[in-house]
Amino acid sequence: MYNSHFGLTQAPFSIAPDPRFLYMSDQHREALAHLLFGVRSNGGFVLLTGEVGTGKTTVIRCLLEQLPEQTEVALILNPKFTAKELLSAICDDLCIGYDQSCEMKEYVDVLNRHLLANHKSGRDTVLIIDEAQNLSTDVLETIRLLTNLETNTQKLLQIIFVGQPELLTLLARPELRQLNQRITARYHLRALREDELAAYISHRLSIVGAGYQLFQQATLKRLYIVTQGIPRLINIVCDRALLGAYVQRENQVREETLENAVSEVFGETLRAPDAERRSYGWVAATVILMIVIVAIGLTPQVRALLPLPEAPRAESIVPVPATADVPSAVTAESAETEPEPDLEQATVAAQPSDARELSNPANWSWQDDGRAAATQVLAYRDLFILWGVSYDPRDNPSVCSFAEIRGLRCLLSSTELDNLLILNRPAVLSLFNPQGQRYHATLVSMQDGLAQVKLAGRVHRVRVSDLQLWMDGEYTILWRKPDAYTRALMPGGTGPMIAWLDEKLATVQGRPPSSQLPATYDENLARQVRSFQASRGLLADGVVGPFTVVNINTATQADLPLLMRRREGE
Repeated sequence: MYNSHFGLTQAPFSIAPDPRFLYMSDQHREALAHLLFGVRSNGGFVLLTGEVGTGKTTVIRCLLEQLPEQTEVALILNPKFTAKELLSAICDDLCIGYDQSCEMKEYVDVLNRHLLANHKSGRDTVLIIDEAQNLSTDVLETIRLLTNLETNTQKLLQIIFVGQPELLTLLARPELRQLNQRITARYHLRALREDELAAYISHRLSIVGAGYQLFQQATLKRLYIVTQGIPRLINIVCDRALLGAYVQRENQVREETLENAVSEVFGETLRAPDAERRSYGWVAATVILMIVIVAIGLTPQVRALLPLPEAPRAESIVPVPATADVPSAVTAESAETEPEPDLEQATVAAQPSDARELSNPANWSWQDDGRAAATQVLAYRDLFILWGVSYDPRDNPSVCSFAEIRGLRCLLSSTELDNLLILNRPAVLSLFNPQGQRYHATLVSMQDGLAQVKLAGRVHRVRVSDLQLWMDGEYTILWRKPDAYTRALMPGGTGPMIAWLDEKLATVQGRPPSSQLPATYDENLARQVRSFQASRGLLADGVVGPFTVVNINTATQADLPLLMRRREGE
């Protein structure tokens, strides 16, 4: 109902488990990494637990998208079955034919034949059971016996349990100790932290093309108090709040509007907890990171680049808040006394001997998270180099403030790689590896399904498909802001951006600039903008924001670093 009012392509806070909307918090990323590790470990059970509404099912949907094509999956969503009914449901999901009157042994036999056939043809088979806390002990014992289906070298069926915390209690029963001992990977998903709430909301809004921040900053603290960081509750309250803002014909959700939404969702006005109960986890996280940076041996290359720059306070279609600044933790005295390992050997493992060989991000790992954090410094330095700018974070610890000094702007987005391809700019990517470590690298170029990525001073050639598997969806580009640009230009708006827009569109269209400019951003000019947006694969809404400006710059300026360059004749 409110989508057109806010310029959204679809409802951003649906509670359906759509993997496109999965916000990769640190713990969601770790949960996915545990599941991927478990699936590839060839044996045992994998366990994912969490409170109601924390995103377990969405993580599973994301896992399904990342499994290799040759993987066959049986997904059981409602496991309130007898043992025989469960085996029947598994056979149905795997399209295995069976006699309706067959007994338990016959079910196991036909399943075993199917698994052997899959193994022979190089296909893996995975069984995922959601809401597994509803399984009876008899059914769990039957599932355990399925892990006995194996060859001399490997298990034929990988099983993933997904459930609420009661599942942990169930598996702790003495009669299920054999099953519990076979769990090779487990992860418990908790609610979002308070400092993750704004990024979570921004991520979901960016997916549906929001052109500006829809929630006032003052509403976020109240939203966290009433939802306690449970994603499902956040979605329900935010959806109701946007509806309220739409009814009131407002462009943002105000505190009063949010309060009304809270009352309607929970049935009463909730009281805020005492100030002592507020979360200060970010302080501890910053202190720990400082200790790690001091503890590790850093090379002169990295020492010269500390302190780590703050995560960019970027201008984006939906602003994602910056993380806390990380002060310098390496003094001149410590720099003289610390050991100096080779960064290229100590930081990144399993590198190819030749830069022309293909590398795989799944093999990039670190001895500790301190060195992984240092990759952010190097990634931004390499991004500025592509713009012909020398960046020294010792003098300019704020990346985006320094960019503005050089006539550039940061654009931070939390969307899919496809949107980055539309922008066609080199970018600093946020990545993770199977160990759950988060790090940064510079995406330099892309062509014919291959990407050139610079990581900790080394250039790697990787398949784009491999790179996508380990991106958490967050990236930063640099762009040139027109002098007249202060904020997104909406139809009906006024200001000097109208003259800039007409001049640039004239260049694109091969016509002279208009002799008489309209006083407002009128329908005629908006129609030209929508046509340009459609030709570039953008949402054709007529709003001239960073994405549109970046594409206009690409079409009218020749001295820009591009991710993909057109071949002659294209």
